[in-house]
Amino acid sequence: MKVTAAITGVGAYVPDYVLTNQELETLVDTTDEWITTRTGIKERRILKGEDQGTSVMGIKAVEQLLAKTGTRAEDIDLLICATTTPDMVFPATANLITAGVGATKAFGFDMQAACSGFLFALTTGAQFIQTGNYKKVVVVGADKMSSIVDYTDRANCIIFGDGAAAVLLEPNTEGYGLLDQQLHSDGNGARYLHQKAGGSRRPPTAETVANREHYIYQEGSTVFKFAVTNMADTAALVAERNHLTADDIAWLVPHQANKRIIDATANRVGIGPEKVMLNIHRFGNTTNGTIPLCLADYESQLKKGDDLIFAAFGGGFTWGALYVKWAYDGAPVATGI
Repeated sequence: MKVTAAITGVGAYVPDYVLTNQELETLVDTTDEWITTRTGIKERRILKGEDQGTSVMGIKAVEQLLAKTGTRAEDIDLLICATTTPDMVFPATANLITAGVGATKAFGFDMQAACSGFLFALTTGAQFIQTGNYKKVVVVGADKMSSIVDYTDRANCIIFGDGAAAVLLEPNTEGYGLLDQQLHSDGNGARYLHQKAGGSRRPPTAETVANREHYIYQEGSTVFKFAVTNMADTAALVAERNHLTADDIAWLVPHQANKRIIDATANRVGIGPEKVMLNIHRFGNTTNGTIPLCLADYESQLKKGDDLIFAAFGGGFTWGALYVKWAYDGAPVATGI
């Protein structure tokens, strides 16, 4: 009997502080109309306060997940955190989250694949379920993007926000869960989207800080072209390979990078906007948080047996798509978001 890894619950958390387009107008030369037209974003959440890292949001998302699913923290076997903004170089943010929620028997690690990280982590977590060695795997997608955003850079500061969400993976023998994936990476894209300093190649110095090299660097037009092509084509490939027509697909769950990229992906797959999960207008691009935050937002509308296509594109470059058959009827929308 084939064992698959099914998503059996979702938890989420976003900070209270809302950074609106109107506030950004006071920081950089931009307008609400310009931002909305080009990105679809109206506001984003920002994690404020001292000593507040990505793990703070991850802990809250996992706590909600455990409460909603009636899962004990000590029963978690593994926790993977997909993040581009770890609390620190080491230990892993996953380790801080497991400690924070009391998952005393779990091991954990971080996964870094930029905005595709949640898909990579979900696929990795599924393998531990499918081997039969583990019964409960938590996958977290979380980022405090405000920590690496230059708020004098009008091209990038309008895009990103902070947030976290988590899913529980459990074994399934009825054909639900993660059924197919297509994942890619191409390091030749690194020069178009990266953080210049802060790693082992260019450790922090007074000069790198003064030159503002610890923020996101992006050649927007190039990244946009790659994202539209690769994210859309991979989503279409996974659908076609599994003989899914536009009518079969209940929802497209796209990475919330840019409304135009999302629209292009939906068009390529052949589905209308009524089947596209969308919350970029509320949260902006939370990097690894976008796809699970969508699941949390739309959880009440999901039905057991729904066919979902997840799709993402990230810096580096990374991209991919998953085919997931939803395993339960919708629960109440997650509180706190």
